[in-house]
Amino acid sequence: MKSIYYIGMMSGTSLDGVDVVLVDLRETTPLLLGTFYGPYSNDLREALLLLHQSGYDELHRAAMLSNQLSYRYAEAITDLLRSAGVFSQQIVAIGCHGQTVRHCPEMEKSYTIQLVNAALLAELTGIAVVADFRSRDIAAGGQGAPLVPAFHEAVFKSPNCHRVIVNIGGIANLTNLDPHHAVTGFDCGPGNVLMDAWCLQHTGRTYDQNGQWAATGQVVSALLEALLSDPFFALKPPKSTGRDLFNLHWLGKKLQDGESPEDVQATLLQLTAVSIAESIHTHCLGAEEVYVCGGGGHNSLLMSRLAEVIRGGVVLTDQLGIAIDWVEAFAFAWLAHQAILRKTGNLTAVTGAKGSRILGAVYPA
Repeated sequence: MKSIYYIGMMSGTSLDGVDVVLVDLRETTPLLLGTFYGPYSNDLREALLLLHQSGYDELHRAAMLSNQLSYRYAEAITDLLRSAGVFSQQIVAIGCHGQTVRHCPEMEKSYTIQLVNAALLAELTGIAVVADFRSRDIAAGGQGAPLVPAFHEAVFKSPNCHRVIVNIGGIANLTNLDPHHAVTGFDCGPGNVLMDAWCLQHTGRTYDQNGQWAATGQVVSALLEALLSDPFFALKPPKSTGRDLFNLHWLGKKLQDGESPEDVQATLLQLTAVSIAESIHTHCLGAEEVYVCGGGGHNSLLMSRLAEVIRGGVVLTDQLGIAIDWVEAFAFAWLAHQAILRKTGNLTAVTGAKGSRILGAVYPA
């Protein structure tokens, strides 16, 4: 069967860099052919963080950052293709998520912003680009997120086993793959975003490797209860969220006097584990297998806590054939393929959109 090559790119809420995959989306079994990770510089990361709030000359800064990201993405694609021995002419399209700086699906006039200059990226690479996947779903009354459940259904769903896929990036989201019902999914709450921000503020490190710092603290029950009292956790799906809600300002309003930094870190880790577990127990009744993907899967302490609070424990999506670091980028290659074929990419039961929609704007090579 003829190979159908696509590139998928994902740069998520953690702002650490861009994951890039080369995939063969032939009609039978999608194949992962190559991967590349392009880290962000500290300056780029800080500039992107500043755009999460209104500030001076932000339109100009956003445009310049979109260009800068496009050059970084193009470099990553060049490195990926070189290592894989594949030419740009063999690629049908790039599915580029872009970098989210605002996600406000619940406002009176909902919108979402993912930075990338897709026209520039197409010009730099000589490859068609599909971008801006979330806006059409929001225009149709949806949350615009999460979008990966449709991909999870295509590659991970079992005809006889009730599975749940949990993606732990900056934000945690889950996909409920019940073989007897329509696929559902939603954002659970913070994944790594609060842990990373707190760790950076107090240690200078961008993340807490394996939860080693959190392991030195104790969970503060009163703080955990205060964090879980946020109305977001009680909302029924469909729902999505991001840094617009879960940030250090939000955390600061919940803190009591006297918590040590390491105890707060331990509590934030427990918040991620408990909010995921409660989401599964409430909305995924009868789940038999739970698989984790995303950067949170590398946090051994978080994984052990998840195993404690989720009935039946958890394993990684590596066991389903796609390593945890590449699932989201793979998903956006698949969504680009859907757009090129003029097929829908959203699931209305997940996002709440009023109908199925073709997602993404296409920028020809």
